[in-house]
Amino acid sequence: MIITGDDPEYIAFVKARLRDQFFMIYLGPLRYFLGIEVSSTSAGFSISQEKYIQDLLARAALADERTVEAPMELHVKLRPTDGDPLPDPTRYRHLVGSLVYLAVTRPDISYPVHILSQFVSAPTTVHYGHLLPVLRYLRGTITRRLFFPRSSSLQLQCYSDATWANDPTDRCSLSAYCVFLGGSLVAWKTKKHVAVSRSSVEAELRAMASVTAEVTWLRWLLADFGISVTTPTPLLSDSTGAISIARDPVKHELTKHIGVDAFYTCAQV
Repeated sequence: MIITGDDPEYIAFVKARLRDQFFMIYLGPLRYFLGIEVSSTSAGFSISQEKYIQDLLARAALADERTVEAPMELHVKLRPTDGDPLPDPTRYRHLVGSLVYLAVTRPDISYPVHILSQFVSAPTTVHYGHLLPVLRYLRGTITRRLFFPRSSSLQLQCYSDATWANDPTDRCSLSAYCVFLGGSLVAWKTKKHVAVSRSSVEAELRAMASVTAEVTWLRWLLADFGISVTTPTPLLSDSTGAISIARDPVKHELTKHIGVDAFYTCAQV
């Protein structure tokens, strides 16, 4: 259990009440929890999973010591039928499952993990071949961590993007977003769309709608913490078409089939 707050006296009171009801041992300031390492300095605190990565690489038992610059090549399109089925898919499933948990502190592997996790039911030799570069990338970047500065502002800023019809199997698009609180990365997600987008603008607009919902919830959460959020939250997208429709969802007839996401985003604005 982690107990946190800005009132040491009340924290001590909560610990005392818990000890009255349960057998508890105080382990001291937070340093390690469920595979996540936490370090604190006067400038801020950081979280990482360096030991978790070391254990993962040991279980993977790679035959070489190579490292790579990126976890996955650009424009990779994997199909369920690529390659031959693995004789024992347990190893693939175990490694990908571990990577899913590792993505809690490593947003830089969020995209490849999302792609690879789509094939855990029937992985092939090709899928396993694309898993190995992710492990080699982690070996070369094992010390990377998320840093949360104490002096960071409390203003939200978010980014969204989408790849249109990039899945060669069903032509569904992929959206991704990240949200910063000042200089701290606090939320990110990569998600495959459940329906086919008829245009790149539609795919981008769906990504904008997803991050808009996330930001709306984060603004409510900050308000619950007593943090005043009175200024608008900038949402940055590289799609001029999606931005235009978000501002005016009745711009032209072609937006009727994406009216829900358009109206939702516009209403939040």
